[in-house]
Amino acid sequence: MYKYDTYDQALVDTRVEEFRDQVRRRLDGHITEDQFKPLRLMNGLYLQLHAYMLRVAVPYGTLSGDQMRMLGHIADKYDRGYGHFTTRQNIQYNWIKLEDAPDILADLATVEMHAIQTSGNCIRNTTSDQYAGAAADEVVDPRPYAELIRQWSTFHPEFSFLPRKFKMAVIASDIDRAAMRLHDIGIQIVQNAKREIGAAFYVGGGMGRTPMIAPCIREWVPIDQMITYAEACLRVYNRHGRRDNKYKARIKILVHELGRQEYTAQVEAEFAHLLTQNIEPPLAELARIKAMFADPPFEAGIADDVDRSDPDFALWLDNNCLAHKQPGYIAVTISLKPIGGIPGDASADQIRLMADLARDHSFDECRVTHAQNIVLPHVRKADLYALWQQLDAAGLGTPNLDLIGDIIACPGLDYCSLANARSIPVAQKISQRLAAKEQEIGELKLKISGCINACGHHHAGHIGILGVDRKGTENYQLSLGGCEGADTSLGQITGPGFDEDGIVDAVEKATEVYLANKGEGERFLDTYRRIGMAPFKEALYV
Repeated sequence: MYKYDTYDQALVDTRVEEFRDQVRRRLDGHITEDQFKPLRLMNGLYLQLHAYMLRVAVPYGTLSGDQMRMLGHIADKYDRGYGHFTTRQNIQYNWIKLEDAPDILADLATVEMHAIQTSGNCIRNTTSDQYAGAAADEVVDPRPYAELIRQWSTFHPEFSFLPRKFKMAVIASDIDRAAMRLHDIGIQIVQNAKREIGAAFYVGGGMGRTPMIAPCIREWVPIDQMITYAEACLRVYNRHGRRDNKYKARIKILVHELGRQEYTAQVEAEFAHLLTQNIEPPLAELARIKAMFADPPFEAGIADDVDRSDPDFALWLDNNCLAHKQPGYIAVTISLKPIGGIPGDASADQIRLMADLARDHSFDECRVTHAQNIVLPHVRKADLYALWQQLDAAGLGTPNLDLIGDIIACPGLDYCSLANARSIPVAQKISQRLAAKEQEIGELKLKISGCINACGHHHAGHIGILGVDRKGTENYQLSLGGCEGADTSLGQITGPGFDEDGIVDAVEKATEVYLANKGEGERFLDTYRRIGMAPFKEALYV
């Protein structure tokens, strides 16, 4: 896990004191809300429907036990006893008082955390694979490269005021667990025939009003030129990106309008120029970072089998655990989606418990996933049953990873000033309605957004739900066939929307069509792709 050096700590501490002075001037009335807004956004502070919301950065989703414990402390002291984990692997607090914000940032700084670049038209928190360093299928641990991007992008003077917000993801396996192709830049760390490490660049993806899947613009960039190539991609965007129309300001629009070939040609020209400027961080810095992500001291020769005699435990084991690269260990996903619960929410007590479990069972490390769950990446199989018992007792043992109850949902109109409809009640009703069927239905990723900004990733849901305003009434569009994995696809709208109860009925009908038509071993997505939209529409709109 990356540890701050003196430069990192000084940078964060200085930013805290700067913001403390800015807040004081706002509270004293020396600056207006319009003058204060860009300052607070640079520190992750939003003004939402009911209160300020603070979004805390969790680079590539990795947290220590102490950092997790601090998040629980903040939830208790400054919020209403809970936090909400987000699809960018961050956490946000929905009930913050402005006068408390500098103290929260100061508390975060004591455990090497901050809220820098969690908002604004800059490079946001870089995300990665939640199983990084544990998965058997990865080429290398992608997090050192994500950390290098964090250091390069933080306060980068040329990219602090981009045409629009900018999101990057880094993975290192062919299985995409980070929705890499739905980012402004997605990077896959790859290995060539000579076993050399390089980077494949996918540029121009995104969701929101105009969802697009990023094309691969270069299959191989030497790893010691990765930052230089990323800078070339951003320079071309910064040069041509629209600043006169926020709906056309994202890099996906630029790549689409220029065309992949022309955009790539301009990036290659910029890349060739930058190679003469020697801007790449020295390899010694990458080596320093890599050393901090070395494998923990795994025990050799420990038991690799698990007693499955308890059927409830066996179900959780099958659903929520992933094979580990190290014999005797396993990666555990803690579900933040209890039946009828609010997706991504965790109480302060639950956060502290997860911190303790990370300390006791996972080398003091945990991860936030883009699906709003928590992973303990390195758990001894011998400890699994005791771990599960503690999770289950705390409401964190739901065996629903990648099932219909494992819903991604944004805060929606309950909190967000941009939303058109509520997401949370819809998620709760669907979870309750289909809980008894979710094992029979199997893998089905359902995602809900309360507005077209798509913070709930509805475009990428096997079933996606978009909340819209229909003449002052909350209405919900249903889409089918989205996927954020290596076979990325965008969902297609089924037809007219539904009211709140109607969308719950519609989701149930869609699952019934799947169950009636599924082939051997087919997921919902596989069946949809095979039989097409027609049978679903017939069931939904008769």
